[in-house]
Amino acid sequence: MTLATTGALIADAVRERGAVIAFNVISLEHAEGIVAGLESSGAPGILQISENAIRYHGGRLAPIVAASREIAAASSSSVAIHLDHVQDLSLARAGIAEAWPLGVSSIMVDAAHLDYAENVAVTAELVAEAHRTSLWVEAELGEIGGKNGAHAPGTRTDPYEAAAFVAETRVDGLAVAVGSSHAMTTATADLDLDLIERLAETVPVPLVLHGSSGVPTKVLRDAVARGIRKINVGTALNVGYTDRVRASLAADAHVTDPRRYLAPAREAVTESAARLSALLVAP
Repeated sequence: MTLATTGALIADAVRERGAVIAFNVISLEHAEGIVAGLESSGAPGILQISENAIRYHGGRLAPIVAASREIAAASSSSVAIHLDHVQDLSLARAGIAEAWPLGVSSIMVDAAHLDYAENVAVTAELVAEAHRTSLWVEAELGEIGGKNGAHAPGTRTDPYEAAAFVAETRVDGLAVAVGSSHAMTTATADLDLDLIERLAETVPVPLVLHGSSGVPTKVLRDAVARGIRKINVGTALNVGYTDRVRASLAADAHVTDPRRYLAPAREAVTESAARLSALLVAP
């Protein structure tokens, strides 16, 4: 199957009143495991590479993105490539310039650490650049919990401020603070479902839920029913990945071949991606 685009996958989700899951890629094993999980569940999905992941790979955008592109393009599922939480302006501009050759069809411009006026100015400028190349652009108003920013747990996105932000920046999707938090290792977050519904009624673009690893599966379904259209997942994959590495090394203290512990770790990613994807494709 040919590479999908984020815009098309989210348009399908909007039309069907569903959601598409975007899974964080850190390593080749992540990308392979995620796509295998999507194929197992029969769901579409997004491979997203964050600025932090690019820094982990020496600050080089092309290698990890190109590898993810090839894995996605060879999949029997519809898979798109997204650049996530890009704060560095030079990286954002490089990502926009190199996007289509690398298979990238969307980017999250993350200027949420700035005050409102600066966030609008930076985001609007980068949205204009991205739209000239037909990229789908996500942004964030304030910071989602867990990022040591404005959206500490308990902080919420105001629907009217969000609508104004979208109008001023012309973004295509908006990450909102509704009770989730990044880097949660237990599914105990309590989402404000009524706020999600108000946001969906007020904000004229699809809503994105970050920090979804910390949300119980039933609540994720409820969030989709109320208007969430893109769901970001990262930590849930890493918990299983790391647990399998620990178990493999504990079982054989003399193992030196990384394939012996990375293969089970990749399988854990597959299992998590399949379970979460099935959550959204099941009736």
